[in-house]
Amino acid sequence: MKSGKPRKQRLFRYTAPAHIRKGFVHSRISKELSKKLNIKKRNAQVKKGDTVKVMSGSNKGKSGKVNKVETKSGMLFIEGITRRNAKGKELLIPIRTSNVYITDLELNDKLRKLKLGIKE
Repeated sequence: MKSGKPRKQRLFRYTAPAHIRKGFVHSRISKELSKKLNIKKRNAQVKKGDTVKVMSGSNKGKSGKVNKVETKSGMLFIEGITRRNAKGKELLIPIRTSNVYITDLELNDKLRKLKLGIKE
């Protein structure tokens, strides 16, 4: 994307294809985790099973495992961060990936380890 105009940036994000949208669900990796696993990258794609901590909003300071990631909207749902609807049912609250940072990674995927540069 070459333009810096907000209107064109929004259009790009809303009409982007799926393979580009998956790049929008990246979050920072905590310094402790990057030192522990010797990761050179600053951020990584958030996946189901990762543990994240919320850094802004009304749920600031809370942490938990990622239950679901929606690449279409760029939101993620964290276990334990819920609200009640009008009928009294517990619903997970959507949180933007830019408002969290990763405190623990789910490393079952070999390709993910390769992308992050983690050696066995």
